[in-house]
Amino acid sequence: MHLLFTFLKINICLTLLLAFPLLRASDNIINIKRAGSLHKHELAEAMEVEQEGLVEHQPLEQDDLNFEKWKPKPKPKRTLHEKIDDLKTYLWNAETKEFMGRSGKSWSLILLFYSALYIFLAAMFAGGMCCLMWSISPYAPTYNDRVMPPGMTMFPHVDVAHGFDIAFNASDRSSWKKYAKALEAHLKPYDDGVQDRRNINCEGNTYFKQEDLEESAERKACQFKRSWLGECSGLKDKDFGYSKGKPCILVKMNRILGYLPGQGTPVNVTCGVKKGSTEGLGEVQFFPENIFNLRYYPYYGKLRHVNYSSPLVAVRFSSVQYDTQLHVQCKLNGKGIINDSATDRFLGSVSFTLEVGA
Repeated sequence: MHLLFTFLKINICLTLLLAFPLLRASDNIINIKRAGSLHKHELAEAMEVEQEGLVEHQPLEQDDLNFEKWKPKPKPKRTLHEKIDDLKTYLWNAETKEFMGRSGKSWSLILLFYSALYIFLAAMFAGGMCCLMWSISPYAPTYNDRVMPPGMTMFPHVDVAHGFDIAFNASDRSSWKKYAKALEAHLKPYDDGVQDRRNINCEGNTYFKQEDLEESAERKACQFKRSWLGECSGLKDKDFGYSKGKPCILVKMNRILGYLPGQGTPVNVTCGVKKGSTEGLGEVQFFPENIFNLRYYPYYGKLRHVNYSSPLVAVRFSSVQYDTQLHVQCKLNGKGIINDSATDRFLGSVSFTLEVGA
């Protein structure tokens, strides 16, 4: 028995010794097969990439040059009902609780931002205006950009677009009624009763300076009464001479703050024919006289010279030749006056056409 047991042990050992190399050889074969399969897979992938590259570089077929098939297909037209539904959804989306594509929080932030922005801009503008108004005087400009030689204007001028033209027939009331109406409206503030209530009676021919008063104090103004204009006052002749073929006009100097015209000598007015024969104009009359009295100067502005009435000179053409168009020019004459400017036709003078028909 002992020999049998020893023999069995020897057989088992020999069997194990022979089986171990066989097992290792089988494992090596399996690993070789796996490596071969992986290599084949990598080769297949490389060949596929190479084939794709070859396809990319192949020339386009004729069918590929048909660009019509590449154009996007037109979207199906939406019905009016669908469009209305989309608009309703845009205005209010019940699922996302959004109004016009934004939530309540988004709208709140937008309103908050723009409210703050505009409040800041308004405050900045108000602050700038306050600083500006604080730095300037409401009674006199810091910088005066107006030319000192005064301009001149006339009344009536009912059609400024076509210049200062006066043309009418004395026998046709409708042709000159507009001129008489314009003169009447302009002379209303010069009524004697109005001047007596508002202004003081001044005498003499010297400047009426009131520099000793406070800057904000109201300045007194001298009276200029309508009745002083005589035949051109509209009191005796409501038609201002137009119904008789003897028209009246009013001329005045433009107001300039603090200006002293004439340098101590009154500025006078002359009128004559600018172009053509002077015989057609005839006699020219001035009321109350052909000068601007110095007592109406200087002018202190609207805030201080509240009731100031600019002095007027009324001009009457008493013997105008009928059916003749006259180019008339009235000029200011005096020291420091410019009346022949080539660039400003209203500087120191005013021109107009006058044509009177029977």
